[in-house]
Amino acid sequence: MINLEVETKLSVEEASKRLKSFFGKGGLGLDIVEETTECLNFAGSGGFVNAVICPAEGKTKIELQSQEWEIQVKEFASNLS
Repeated sequence: MINLEVETKLSVEEASKRLKSFFGKGGLGLDIVEETTECLNFAGSGGFVNAVICPAEGKTKIELQSQEWEIQVKEFASNLS
């Protein structure tokens, strides 16, 4: 299990879009099991990825929690601009 927090210059909307693209149907193929303006929860292949997205002083903070998708979470976080 991994808990990771990253900050990005992306807007909340763009961060959400990238999360869906990377972890969702067009990417790793996980199902979105919950979606709100601040939260995206994905599940599939026996694991999950939960993301909380919020604005933070001109940036966007993304808190990621995952089980079985740790490597992919680290990859996603390392590719944020």
